[in-house]
Amino acid sequence: MSTPKDFAAGIDSDQRRSPTRVVFVTRRTSAQVKVSREDQVQTFPEVLFRAALAIELLAILLVVFSLFFNAPLEGIADPTHTPNPAKAPWYFLGLQELLHYFPPVVAGVLVPTLLIVSLIVIPYFNINIEASGMFLKDRARRKQIFYIATAGMLIFLLLFHVYVAVAPTVIVALGMVVAAHSTPESPSQLRRYLASKPLSYWIMTWFLLELIVLTAVGTFFRGPGWSWVWPWRS
Repeated sequence: MSTPKDFAAGIDSDQRRSPTRVVFVTRRTSAQVKVSREDQVQTFPEVLFRAALAIELLAILLVVFSLFFNAPLEGIADPTHTPNPAKAPWYFLGLQELLHYFPPVVAGVLVPTLLIVSLIVIPYFNINIEASGMFLKDRARRKQIFYIATAGMLIFLLLFHVYVAVAPTVIVALGMVVAAHSTPESPSQLRRYLASKPLSYWIMTWFLLELIVLTAVGTFFRGPGWSWVWPWRS
């Protein structure tokens, strides 16, 4: 006895009431593949052991390091005397350097907020899983967008006199120019390497270079009143 086939497409949440389904598979997805159940091995004991070993080695290294080098601490805090310049911890000096150029609302609120929001939103975009080169597809259009975005970024930095951030931007832009005029068949290994890098690689490289430069400037090149001083001059 055959049962009638009712292939009705619809939206429902009750499987027992609507047991028949029609699934539409688009180009960006793949159909479910049934595989046989394989033997499973719990890996967390091995992971926890490695993590504990890494923590112990790091603790020993810090203790040995502290025996030979003193912590760069200043004198006892005096509420009646504020040091000049008053510097944040090194991991916040990049943000403090931005406060020198932009209003507090921009450097202290908008920039960190946009960074956090972007980290939340990026996973919901169509991620380039294959991590193909940025300029390998639709080269002319992407080069045009790249040149416009780079010019806009440089003009923005120069208008606000953020000269320390211009150098990392120019370095990354030059690397992207080389990548834009390279292919996976280029004779140079460096050009093949740059041509294979996606947009996420260039954004992360630019972010890390900016972070290193701003932190280094805030640490070694800022004196009283946050003025520019050379490290070898007291």
